[in-house]
Amino acid sequence: MSGSVWFERRGMGGRKGLSSPFWEFPNPFWELPSPSDGMFGGGAGMRGGSRPFRGMFGDDIFGGDIFSSFGVGKHMSQGPRKAPPIENTLPCCLEELYKGTTKKMKISCEHVDASGKTLPMEEILTIEIKPGWKKGTKITFPEKGNKQPNVIAADLIFIIDEKPHSVFIRDGNDLVVTQKISLTEALTGYTVHLTTLDGRTLNIPINNAIHPTYERVVLKEGMPIPKEPSRRGNLRIKFNIKFPTKLTSKQKAGIKRLLGP
Repeated sequence: MSGSVWFERRGMGGRKGLSSPFWEFPNPFWELPSPSDGMFGGGAGMRGGSRPFRGMFGDDIFGGDIFSSFGVGKHMSQGPRKAPPIENTLPCCLEELYKGTTKKMKISCEHVDASGKTLPMEEILTIEIKPGWKKGTKITFPEKGNKQPNVIAADLIFIIDEKPHSVFIRDGNDLVVTQKISLTEALTGYTVHLTTLDGRTLNIPINNAIHPTYERVVLKEGMPIPKEPSRRGNLRIKFNIKFPTKLTSKQKAGIKRLLGP
C-alpha cells in the first residue's frame, strides 16, 4: 500500500513528488479458549463435569459460574493501536526561512471501513512556515495516515530542511558571509556590497586594515528569532584575502618603503 505527497509554493505552479508510505496493522484481538475446550484437560474437565466445584462449594461461592468470574470464554481487546508516525522532509530555501512562506501539500491515503471496503482519499494541507524556523523544526498533522478499523491513523510529520545558499551560511540565528578581496583592498580599505535575503542592499565601508582573521559584525541583520519576532541575529562578515604568489624586487622595495621595518 502506498501514498504520495506533493508540495508547491503558494502562487507557484511547479510541483515535486515525495514518497509517503502508509502502514497497516493486523486486528489486535485475541481470544482465550472457552471452558468447554477443557481448561483442566479435556472437554469434561475434572470429575463432576464442566463445573467441578459444584458439589464441594455450591453454585454461588464465586458469585455464579467460576469461569465467568475470570472472563474466560469472552473476546478480549487491547483497544485500538496507534500507527507509527510518517515523516517527510520539507526542503526550504534560506529566503523562505528568513521571510516566512506558505506551502500547500496534497496528500493521498486510504480509508478502510468496518466492512473492509477501501476508499481512496485526498486532502490539501497548508503549512505556514514562520520567519526564523530552523532545520529540524517539525510540523505535525494528527491522524492523517491511512484509516483502518481498530487502528488509530498515523500522524503525518513534516521536518524542515535547509537548502544550501550561494552567499550566506546560517549559524544559529546569525548569518555568515565570506568576501574575497585582494591584498591591496585589505590594506587600503574595502566596501562590502550585499543583497539581503529580503532584497535590501547593504553598503558597509571598512576603512581599517583587514587581516586574515578579521570579522565585521553588523547587528540585527541576521535571521529572525521565531519566539521574539522583534529580535534578529547578527550578520558576520569574514574575509578571504588573496595574497600574490610572487613579487618583483621593485615591488618588494616599494612595500618596505611604505610599511617600514
